[in-house]
Amino acid sequence: MMRIRVLGSSAGGGFPQWNCNCPNCDGLRRGTVMARARTQSSIAVSANDLDWLLVNASPDILTQIRDTPELQPARSVRDSGIAAVLLMDAQIDHVTGLLMLRERASALPLLATPEVLTELGKGFPITGILSHYCGVAPHALPTDGRSFTAPGLDGIGLQAVPLSSRPPPYSPFRGNPRPGDNIGLVLQNPSNGARVFYAPGLGEVTPELLDLMSSCAVVLVDGTFWTGDEMQRLGLSTKAAADMGHLPQSGPGGMLEQLARLPVATRKLLIHINNTNPILIEDSAERAALTRLGIEVAHDGMDIHF
Repeated sequence: MMRIRVLGSSAGGGFPQWNCNCPNCDGLRRGTVMARARTQSSIAVSANDLDWLLVNASPDILTQIRDTPELQPARSVRDSGIAAVLLMDAQIDHVTGLLMLRERASALPLLATPEVLTELGKGFPITGILSHYCGVAPHALPTDGRSFTAPGLDGIGLQAVPLSSRPPPYSPFRGNPRPGDNIGLVLQNPSNGARVFYAPGLGEVTPELLDLMSSCAVVLVDGTFWTGDEMQRLGLSTKAAADMGHLPQSGPGGMLEQLARLPVATRKLLIHINNTNPILIEDSAERAALTRLGIEVAHDGMDIHF
């Protein structure tokens, strides 16, 4: 049985966000809402509960490792269960944690598309910085449908799927996205064929992508915003969800409509949830709507077996 551990389930900034006093963040601090704190989104995947693929390295990685004893198997005086890291994009909230892994004794296997590796070598030069510490061993991901494995994790089948979204604000390609700027990830259990689709950043669900998701036992997808104008209505940003590369849950063509097209047997979960999203409040009308539709909200520490 393969296992996914949700290390972090929030969008960038976490929940509560350090400088935010929206109703959700203020309510969580005051204890006036039914909600739980969340770190920034990341998952870890293992086929043996000993060797793990870290998918995205959030700024909260040290807290996430501390809260996940399985990631420290203690086989030697210095050790880690993290065998390799795979990046879905070059967003700051998905890559900054790489800097916290600098004490590694050998080069860190780093899997990402050529586009993301270029961003991390130039626009946000983490790989250059790490070359003065442990260094990285880059592995360019194929995005043409070919399957692959990660170093040290041969028991996990992987496939990268180019998605419609946007590269980071610091990227020179922000206004002209490329297919490799953001990916979804298919994880396959070779022993039973079960597949999981993971996509914390998703701006559009195409018919082809819907077919792919329909073939998966579990989909763990973008839950950033409830409405397209969520940040604007709260006076927190001038940008809509689409401007930031995210498909909101509600509204025509939204994530809820897309997930309703999947087979009933497919387990459906939302992750990468922004601090403003009302689904964070466990007794909210929006959370109740998800429950009626059979859609779960991922949380830190959640285990998913497939």
